[in-house]
Amino acid sequence: MWIYEKKLEYPVRVNTTNPTLAAMIIEQFGGADGELSAAIRYLTQRWSMPIGKAKAILTDIGTEELVP
Repeated sequence: MWIYEKKLEYPVRVNTTNPTLAAMIIEQFGGADGELSAAIRYLTQRWSMPIGKAKAILTDIGTEELVP
């Protein structure tokens, strides 16, 4: 059995909105040059590698990009 507590690991207080900062953060995570895009590129390129060691390296890099 477990108990679910909906609380932040690091509590934050937001006083004002900042659309410019929000756009930059969204671009870093999901944009063309973001972490998710890079991870997907590495993980899809691994399928075309003829050498097992190269596949392993691309898998490691791609999964590391996915970890927050």
